[in-house]
Amino acid sequence: MPDRSHEKGLPGPVAGVDEAGRGPLAGPVVAAAVILPERGGPRGLDDSKKLTAKKRADLYPRIMDCAAVGVGIVEADEIDRLNIYWATMKAMTLAVDALARELGHAPGHVLVDGNRLPRWTYAATALVGGDAKSVSIAAASIIAKETRDAIMIAHADTWPHYGWASNKGYGSAAHLAALRDHGPTPQHRRSFAPVAQVELPFTTTG
Repeated sequence: MPDRSHEKGLPGPVAGVDEAGRGPLAGPVVAAAVILPERGGPRGLDDSKKLTAKKRADLYPRIMDCAAVGVGIVEADEIDRLNIYWATMKAMTLAVDALARELGHAPGHVLVDGNRLPRWTYAATALVGGDAKSVSIAAASIIAKETRDAIMIAHADTWPHYGWASNKGYGSAAHLAALRDHGPTPQHRRSFAPVAQVELPFTTTG
């Protein structure tokens, strides 16, 4: 389980940063930056991928109620322009920028899940597997995942063929079949091979 050992000894406040949505064929990539209270905070924080949907949904408002949070979103068309790596770096930067605006100053240090850091001026450390090691990053992973899932569920109302309420834009069999039948939507990442290979243009009557 993640703990606070990686936050200890760093100049505070320490923010954890993680992203959701690198792999899907549709929708944005979303990053969150979270500063938990020094004491207390929600119990049961863990890597969002290890939690049930019910547990994530339970933890989301509890994190939002007690923590300082910033969110960064990069949409599909910009993912296509930048590529997914740089879009993810941008989403993380936007998230920390938003957090800094909420605080009125930069975080003392940023812990980022992964092995790379964005090109920014914040004092930061990359932590591989950080969402399973640091409670701050675990909290960020939950906020990013829940935020992105809510976006995809909303998009499913507009484009119902693709099953985004359940697959969240990932390349499930049903999503791929709908992509072949109806073509890509404005929410699809056209630089991703399964989308680029589809020749049918999306129409509003599709």
